[in-house]
Amino acid sequence: MEPEETRRSWADRSGEFSPTYYAEIGPNEVSETLADVLSYYAAESAAVLEVGCSSGRHLAHLRDSGFENLTGVDINEESFEVMAEYFPGLAEAGTFHTGALEDVVPDFGDGEFDVVYSVETLQHIHPDDEWVFEELTRVTSDLLVTAENEGNSPQRGGPGHDVSCVRDDFPLYYRDWKTVFTDLGLAQLVCEPGKRDTVRVFRVP
Repeated sequence: MEPEETRRSWADRSGEFSPTYYAEIGPNEVSETLADVLSYYAAESAAVLEVGCSSGRHLAHLRDSGFENLTGVDINEESFEVMAEYFPGLAEAGTFHTGALEDVVPDFGDGEFDVVYSVETLQHIHPDDEWVFEELTRVTSDLLVTAENEGNSPQRGGPGHDVSCVRDDFPLYYRDWKTVFTDLGLAQLVCEPGKRDTVRVFRVP
């Protein structure tokens, strides 16, 4: 798929993997891990940005854990209508932007956020748009957290398998996130593999 086709497939998503789909699942073990990580490494007053926030299930869990300065970006404009229904407190308190992260993130200032994180979003960035990873490092002043599928399942990823197609629908690109972000100057603090995703915590030196 070309970059614009990939972005359009997420902007128009309904049914499986849509904002409503994730809202109905609600917070999960990754949400809990994120809250634990931020509680340990960041202050509750930290400015937090989630890229690819969908309807906000992870941000809602962070808010329940005491974090209040929350910002989200999602390409699907329905995300925030669903958020208002399922997580109304978050929708009212947070700051949200509709658009592709490749379009929105460059407008943020240097070090505007104390924490930037992604859950199963960066894995869908087309290789032509990998420049946005450097933008993510630019806008964080302290932490960058990734929770991405790195081929955790035996059926996916591994040598010679840099990309797979999910449900014959959209591509998932496997990357060595430690290398990606340490090459951009960050230091890895944590690597916690799970059944589905690997959580990595990076810090700005």
